[in-house]
Amino acid sequence: MIYDSLKGTIGMKGILNYDAMETVRNSNEWMGASARALASYPAFAMIPHPFFKMMSAWGRVTERSFARMVIKPDWNIPALIGEDGQDHIIYIEKELSRPFGDLIRFSVARRDPMPRKVLVVAPMSGHYATLARSTVASLLPDCDVYVTDWHNARDIPVSAGKFDIEDYTKYLVDFIRHLGPDTHVMAICQPAPLALAATAILAEQDPKAQPRSLILIGGPIDPDAAATEVTDFGNRLTMGQIEHLMIQAVGFKYRGAGRLVYPGLAQLGSFIAMNADTHARAFVNKIFAEARGEGSEDDKHNKFYDEYLAVMDMTAEFYLSTVERIFKGLEIAQNRFTVDGKPVDIGKITDVAVMTVEGANDDISAPGQCVAALDLCSNLPAAKKQQHLEPGAGHYGIFAGKSWRLNIRPLVLDFMDEHSQGEKPQRRRRKGHNEPSLRVVKDDVTDSSRIAV
Repeated sequence: MIYDSLKGTIGMKGILNYDAMETVRNSNEWMGASARALASYPAFAMIPHPFFKMMSAWGRVTERSFARMVIKPDWNIPALIGEDGQDHIIYIEKELSRPFGDLIRFSVARRDPMPRKVLVVAPMSGHYATLARSTVASLLPDCDVYVTDWHNARDIPVSAGKFDIEDYTKYLVDFIRHLGPDTHVMAICQPAPLALAATAILAEQDPKAQPRSLILIGGPIDPDAAATEVTDFGNRLTMGQIEHLMIQAVGFKYRGAGRLVYPGLAQLGSFIAMNADTHARAFVNKIFAEARGEGSEDDKHNKFYDEYLAVMDMTAEFYLSTVERIFKGLEIAQNRFTVDGKPVDIGKITDVAVMTVEGANDDISAPGQCVAALDLCSNLPAAKKQQHLEPGAGHYGIFAGKSWRLNIRPLVLDFMDEHSQGEKPQRRRRKGHNEPSLRVVKDDVTDSSRIAV
């Protein structure tokens, strides 16, 4: 495969390109900080001209924005409030630690184990696992929650070896096996095809370790089922062109110096270009708000862009193998996927309940791409299959917006309960009925928010 020949082709040029991007980012951060400090000089308060307020506002927004691009966001999950009015603090614990990603647990202080155990498989597509923060927060009142916390490739030494989609799949197999057979797996967007493959591997090799259910949300199981601008990108360019345009070598500043990656800053440029007018308008409005003294640390703009602008590098082999095998080769869609040379037959899934969730207005993974998983599970009884198409929902909304909280989340919890063993919790209805005994205040996230995952 093409990414096997990369090691000797990027070299010093790739490192210089990587460092050049980091230099541009660092320079913009410095200019923002300088403008903020200069325009805030007390003597300028004697000059009643709005220029200085605008300059200071531009500096604050610019400095914060460019600084966030190299900072991993915190989870910042608020405490759950119990029936007794006491706070139940959330602790983050590492269940398993691996070079390219950890399995983390959100432990709720002074709470007994919940009937539902959920593994949220976060995407590795430019943003950190914290992108699923609101999803995790919404599940915690009702579930014990675990998350795949992928590492930034720039911080992983070359000596740690490669990490492609086969390695990703093996990580998922190990994580699911570790959590045990009473686990419900929920894969968000990009990892949906690999979570399906991991489940098929367990079904064939270790049936006792299979999860109870598999929920696939907005994932490109069959990208050709309903092509979008995002999923069709790989078909417009050859693998050689993609390698030339996207792949660089980590610069000398980081532990992973020399590792071939698809840089987070390059990915961010693509994300912003998808909806450039909306982003430009958001930043102009934020600068004017800051100049008028109406900005705040925790306003919607900062909350959204602190997450949106925080990007991570992806290993070159993972990115290229995803494009080559999932999007171009359609190996999952045509049930031809292999791991370590061994075929992975999705038809082996016969006991794990599978649910797909799609958004009617999803322009990243359009309706039809994810539901294709149900046809691939050809030997799974119809009673163990379920699909849901959410009207009016975009990509982000189906796992983190109002559509998720009010409509999709209750359906997902009911699906888990229907395919669990032992005592089942009370069924939940849509639109906020049957509130849990522990609750957490959630921030509104509009379904129109555009984050590519």
